[in-house]
Amino acid sequence: MAEKLSVHAMPIHDAQPGTPGSLYLGLISGTSADGIDAALVRFAGEDGLPQLVFGRTYPWEPALRARLVELGQKSALLTLDDLGELDVRIGRAFAQAAGAALADSGTPADAVAAIGSHGQTLRHRPQGEFPYTLQLGDPSTIAERSGVRVVADFRRRDVAAGGHGAPLVPALHAALLHDAREDRAVLNLGGIANFTLLPARGEVRGFDTGPANGLMDAWCLRHTGAGFDRDGAFATSGRVDEALLARLLDEAWFALPPPKSTGRDQFHLDWVEAKLAGDEAAAADVQATLLALSVQTIAAALRAAQPGTARVIACGGGVHNSALMGALADALPGIVVESTAAHGIDPDFVEAMAFAWMARETLLGRPGNVASVTGAQGARVLGGVYSA
Repeated sequence: MAEKLSVHAMPIHDAQPGTPGSLYLGLISGTSADGIDAALVRFAGEDGLPQLVFGRTYPWEPALRARLVELGQKSALLTLDDLGELDVRIGRAFAQAAGAALADSGTPADAVAAIGSHGQTLRHRPQGEFPYTLQLGDPSTIAERSGVRVVADFRRRDVAAGGHGAPLVPALHAALLHDAREDRAVLNLGGIANFTLLPARGEVRGFDTGPANGLMDAWCLRHTGAGFDRDGAFATSGRVDEALLARLLDEAWFALPPPKSTGRDQFHLDWVEAKLAGDEAAAADVQATLLALSVQTIAAALRAAQPGTARVIACGGGVHNSALMGALADALPGIVVESTAAHGIDPDFVEAMAFAWMARETLLGRPGNVASVTGAQGARVLGGVYSA
């Protein structure tokens, strides 16, 4: 992941306090927990598309981030007291990021109709007898400390309706990037990779494909001390271990049909260690193999789900990894692989923009999910509203 900063100088004092006005602030920390993305978004008119006004990523306090990474790797357990305290700590961090974004953009709190807060995912188990998804970051704390109404807890209603609660961003991808002249796919390269399939004609579909940056980031941190593999330099210094790659690919989850979703609680370093099976592989070779795993699972998923794809439009931190993007282009011959930047959309803040968009949809009483993507029983208004 690279440092993320995007500032768009635009007039920002035109929202109507207390109504679903034009300015919303989206907040999210993704599966890599590498920072809190904040996107201030303007909407023009009742059905207007979102436009990024200001975007910045705010770092986690190091000890808190270390705790989140530890929990995401399934290497620690929480007591009920731990869970309650962590919920508030994350909420305070999100409130601090919201306050910083408003100050840094010169936006008064009363100019923002609402904050759309995704929170930090700790567990995602949308299947089984008691399906659930757990995002922490107490929205009452965010509302109290920011002075702005908050819409949060977007995923659980979709899970309650029989869906996976993910991916939720495809509705925005479709609004921004659909083209009736060609079949497209939007690829989010976060900790986990997911596709939004946008056929020229036909329904929107989407699903997770497996790891993108998450395993590579965690392995890089363990062996180099760096939080991410800048430009894929660590991976390209090694060689793919074909035997290890075969064992990694021999994971039942990859063969599941969509809709499907996953997270760090499934793809974590303990999983990698189990697949190593005691082999003394060089650290750089494992990193190269993890990159190959991301590329092969992404490419295979696209070929199976939408073989006529003409263009893959990528967003998320992985667009800054030139080795990853180059390998994806090689694995998808005849398909254009490019960043959302080619379409005037900052790739670092697409997800944060999406939660600003979802907050607005909630306040307008409109569904935020796409049932053909998540597998829910139908369209649902998502999230709860927490007054300032």
